[in-house]
Amino acid sequence: MHGSPHIVSDVMTHTVAAIGRNATFKEIVRMMHDWKVSALPVLEGEGRVVGVVSEADLLPKEEFRDSDPDRRTQLRRLSDLAKAGAVTAGELMTFPALTVQADTTLAQAARTLARARVKRLPVVDELGMLQGIVSRADLLKVFLRDDEDIAEEVRREVVSYLFPAPASAVRVAVREGVVKLGGRMRDTSLVPVAARLIRAVEGVVDVEFDLSEHAPAAARGTLQ
Repeated sequence: MHGSPHIVSDVMTHTVAAIGRNATFKEIVRMMHDWKVSALPVLEGEGRVVGVVSEADLLPKEEFRDSDPDRRTQLRRLSDLAKAGAVTAGELMTFPALTVQADTTLAQAARTLARARVKRLPVVDELGMLQGIVSRADLLKVFLRDDEDIAEEVRREVVSYLFPAPASAVRVAVREGVVKLGGRMRDTSLVPVAARLIRAVEGVVDVEFDLSEHAPAAARGTLQ
């Protein structure tokens, strides 16, 4: 019923800073500084993504620079200690790289970012070749969508199906991404279904219903 959701290619950054396996520690730091990014894809061959170097991969070198960790710390943080002694991207990178493809939905990409607790993901094609990068900020762009655009989609894709006229006369208003439905609804049992469908519309922050015009006393008020 809904139109096609936005996908990663709609919001991703196409111009990407990347490095090769042999990039040195200082080259990596310099590129992160110049591009104002916190992670860089590591490429080999014609542009296949094999790993990612992030600020977290670089910090152990400073953390352990003037320390002599005890045996317990050595056992507990073997990976970090190895990175403290690393000098190239190939030694520092996290691999295999966590990536997404350009046709991944924004919701799927957001879940991947959240589960992995990373800030950005390389975007690759079916061969693993770098196509772009998508960040948390990119995924939030859907919330810049105009309120009237959201209202029109809700009317067209939800209200017209669940509450068709003339039996129902539903008003749709959107303010700062919050959708409010009011008016006359023939079947108020569909309110939970409508709420779920409306929340699936990109750019929607929340959903409210005003059933006070026609609902039984026990059901009057705002349902969320």
